[in-house]
Amino acid sequence: MKKTNHTTVKDVAKRAGVSPSTVSRVISDHPKISEQTKSKVLKIMEEMGYYPNAIARSLASKKTGTIGVILPSRSQDLLLNPFFPEALRGILKGSSAFSYDVLLSSSSEGKSELQILKTFIRSSKVDGIILMSSSIDDECQDYLNSIEFPFSLIGSPYDHKERVNHVDNDNYMAAYELTTYLSMIGRKKIALIAGEIGQMVTMKRVEGYKKALMESNLPYDEKLLYTGKFDEETGYRYGNEILNLKVKPDAIIITDDIIAFGAVQILKGNGVKIPEDIAIASFNNSVLSRYCEIPLTSVEINSFDLGYEAVVLLVSCISEGVRGKKVIIPYSIIKRQSTEGEI
Repeated sequence: MKKTNHTTVKDVAKRAGVSPSTVSRVISDHPKISEQTKSKVLKIMEEMGYYPNAIARSLASKKTGTIGVILPSRSQDLLLNPFFPEALRGILKGSSAFSYDVLLSSSSEGKSELQILKTFIRSSKVDGIILMSSSIDDECQDYLNSIEFPFSLIGSPYDHKERVNHVDNDNYMAAYELTTYLSMIGRKKIALIAGEIGQMVTMKRVEGYKKALMESNLPYDEKLLYTGKFDEETGYRYGNEILNLKVKPDAIIITDDIIAFGAVQILKGNGVKIPEDIAIASFNNSVLSRYCEIPLTSVEINSFDLGYEAVVLLVSCISEGVRGKKVIIPYSIIKRQSTEGEI
């Protein structure tokens, strides 16, 4: 429900049966307000369409000068994945260029991404939001679209592309090209280890992988498609599963360097020769790929540029109302020992 021009703090307080000062404390997430009262007031605010930050933004003198960044809450160790610090570096650089500060989300106390996002908006903390991932049926995108709050997305929206400013790589073509490359160097049985299947980036890379197999006249075996999380543990787990196959693949595409790092440790530790027995190719071209014991062939996705352009898109939405703009950041395949052998 969109806000009306006539709803005030007093209106919300009257309907909730509390004082206006209590509503203000709920908006600022004051720790002395009980969870019961907070939930009641927030529900009524939503029903009445009262969004204080949306009102504040209409007054130029009350802009916060701050951008909110929502980190995915799917992993406590998110910042151990090199993609996120590098993309954040781009966001910080871009924000500085446009004279914005950055407020980074925290998923502590079990709060969801949507809960954090709503707190940012209701407490008038930010002028706009950057979402750092995109999933199917993304409730954050739905909410921001419903209240027409400025935001941009690193990744591709699952829906309403005409309304969402977003920056991404062509993940379909990157996976297609990487799979084709492995086929052209003689690999006949290519597995794929990916992150969460509900993430748009995973879906695009899986689609590109399947298409390249088909066009290379190689069989697609659903038992060689593994999905998990963007972490080392996923690499360890599926590396072990591949070790136990009677007929092993002769190549593995892995959709994140940190997953690949785990898989390589397991495979190499159990006598698999890379790339002689199994070639490994990954994504992100992070420091892990360059300094892994066996340097990894990896897709350079230019994480810094993704973060920087997300800021450019958000500022255009805040200042000019631009929506539905798409920016594609080029990728490149950096070939190393894990597929090419020792040079």
